[in-house]
Amino acid sequence: MNAKSNLIPLLNTDEEEVNRQLQICNACRYCEGFCAVFPAMTQRLEFGKADIHYLANLCHNCGACLHACQYADPHEFGVNIPKSMAKVRLHTYTDYTWPRQLGALYQRNGLTLALSSALALGLFLILTLLVQGNLFSQIQGGDFYQIFPHNTLVAMFGSVFGFSTLALLLGVVHFWRKVAPGKKQVQEAVPAMLQTGKAALTLKYLDGGHGQGCNNEDDAFTLARRRFHHLTFYGFMLCFAATSVATLYHYIMGWVAPYPIFSVPVLLGVVGGIGLLVGPAGLLYLNYKRHPEHGDQAQRPMDRAFIMLLFMISLTGLLLLGLRETTLMPLMLALHLGFVMAFFLTMPYSKFAHGFYRCASLFKSYLEARNDNNSNN
Repeated sequence: MNAKSNLIPLLNTDEEEVNRQLQICNACRYCEGFCAVFPAMTQRLEFGKADIHYLANLCHNCGACLHACQYADPHEFGVNIPKSMAKVRLHTYTDYTWPRQLGALYQRNGLTLALSSALALGLFLILTLLVQGNLFSQIQGGDFYQIFPHNTLVAMFGSVFGFSTLALLLGVVHFWRKVAPGKKQVQEAVPAMLQTGKAALTLKYLDGGHGQGCNNEDDAFTLARRRFHHLTFYGFMLCFAATSVATLYHYIMGWVAPYPIFSVPVLLGVVGGIGLLVGPAGLLYLNYKRHPEHGDQAQRPMDRAFIMLLFMISLTGLLLLGLRETTLMPLMLALHLGFVMAFFLTMPYSKFAHGFYRCASLFKSYLEARNDNNSNN
């Protein structure tokens, strides 16, 4: 018995608190229709470390259960699922990330690290241009490759993006191996994957379970978080699509940037940039207005750093486009590249990673639900 118990991972303080609260929730089950967490919770009588990590990343921190809970403060049980889950999620960002030391560094100094990295990189590029004597030069046709050669940019950003992507994927794979369901659910993988994609793309679980939205600064329902998240996500994806199309233009078609205003890459970038400007601005406003009991206050700097990076990438990118045929273009290019590089460097260790962990958890929840339905039928 002792040998077997030694194989069971011990829970830390935050995980123990989630375990305590889930036992209460499992007896109550009033919030079962709110989101995916509570149906997944009811399939368990005990909650090990992997279960708690899975449920914590399944939680979308909408806050609906907190305002509906009869056992929340000032009740002696003090149930607060959004805050407790948020604290555990932070552990998963560092426990599963690779290399782990970098995740721990970002956990402690999220806002400072992200913005200082961006400004330091931007300042380095500005000084480089200043030494070369073309910081305020007007470049014919707005061709920024005359400032920083194409191959140099590809080598710099390609290597950093490749490392960050690898680190992020390794972290998600590590997480999935710990929380993955049994082999008997593999036959449901494709339909569960389709359900996961739909839930993720529509942000299904930011509707509060009733379609009226989640809570932010009080118990009033609002769809604002869902809408600003949509603007941010789809704005980011359009900007990524613009870069992808420009890459095809360069390497397949032989068309070299800069591209006309009404070309596909520029139009995608402009529309995406606007979405990536409005969305993060709205999310930052909501973050500052949010009720202190919604989530973990200690993570607010991490959240705001991620939002600010996205906002500044979009702002400097749009300014770069608008000023590309002026003497301010080299300065804006240096600032934009600095923010983009900082985003790539911190990508696996920032709030960006939560989307991947959450999708993995959603996938597991749909696999479990479909398997449970098949067992009952």
